[in-house]
Amino acid sequence: MLVLTKKLAWLTWINPDTGVANNFLDFLKGISDNPEVVMLLILAVFAGSHSGLAYLRPYGEELIGARAYRVIFALVSLPLATLALVYFINHRYSGTPLWNLRSIPGVHDAVWILNFISFYFLYPSTFNILEVAAVDQPKVHLWETGITRITRHPQNTGQLIWCLGHLLWIGNSFMVTTSAALVAHHVLACYHGDFRLRRKHGEAFDAVKSRTSIVPFQAIWEGRQKLPADYFKEFVRLPYVTITLLSLGTYWAHPLMQSASHWLGW
Repeated sequence: MLVLTKKLAWLTWINPDTGVANNFLDFLKGISDNPEVVMLLILAVFAGSHSGLAYLRPYGEELIGARAYRVIFALVSLPLATLALVYFINHRYSGTPLWNLRSIPGVHDAVWILNFISFYFLYPSTFNILEVAAVDQPKVHLWETGITRITRHPQNTGQLIWCLGHLLWIGNSFMVTTSAALVAHHVLACYHGDFRLRRKHGEAFDAVKSRTSIVPFQAIWEGRQKLPADYFKEFVRLPYVTITLLSLGTYWAHPLMQSASHWLGW
């Protein structure tokens, strides 16, 4: 399923000869040629499509099944996410300079550490790789272990940390605009996510909600969440190993990502 989805995304979206990404981007540029406005438009379309399809998930799965709906979800979300990433890479230095902290000792290390930590929050959905690839039937899980003890919506926290790290390194208006849009989407997604979890799990979600928090560590300092003495064992799992390798791989692959983005020219 995952291989088929990637091939379809390449043929219909990314491939310069057969895909429509260039046409879509040209349409957005017709609204405004300002890179910051274009970035906002890309993220708005992604957010509306991603969250909209998530809202429609139970109805879509009832009609065509969970695996087929996951493929449709991926065929919409992945191409738009790719466009957003490539456009960001190609235009990250196009904004008005606001600050430059790169020469300050320790800033590079701080940026690296922040981005590394952010991945542990950004990708909790990798708990079951086979569901992500639609090999196993995708489910709406109700987690309360690992990173979820710290925050019920780790992707929101991860996005905040990622944006902070990139703002330290790229101090311009384009980065500020991109960060504001990403954070706004993820904050709204917290409430949207709670709605969908409540719709799926009912009182079981209410119980988990009472023991967790959106704000990191809030449930812990309020005494609603107790970390087990062997809490670290909840991170000794294959998904977290995968996240570690993904984080390191993404850092080392930065030159390749930049070359590929330049080749696409978005």
